[in-house]
Amino acid sequence: MIIVCYDFSNDKLRAQFAKFLDKHGRKVQYSVYEIKHSRRMMDNILEEIEHTFKRRFTSSDSVLIFQMCEADVKKIVRYGFPSLEEKEVLCF
Repeated sequence: MIIVCYDFSNDKLRAQFAKFLDKHGRKVQYSVYEIKHSRRMMDNILEEIEHTFKRRFTSSDSVLIFQMCEADVKKIVRYGFPSLEEKEVLCF
């Protein structure tokens, strides 16, 4: 799993970055995304950040990317009721 957290001062840049991440994973909190991990996916994300977003960052912007192995994912402890958590859909 890849966890991407971001903080941008510019609303337009923040919205564009969130839209970019929506294509690859799911939002679990307002500025936090979970993305299924693969080397190719990680390379794509890093390349897109380097070529599209990095030049637009200011000194108050940040992006943190955490790569987690399966053992680390099993150690995640979740509390509360995340309103942005995806709900399972059952179709008949």
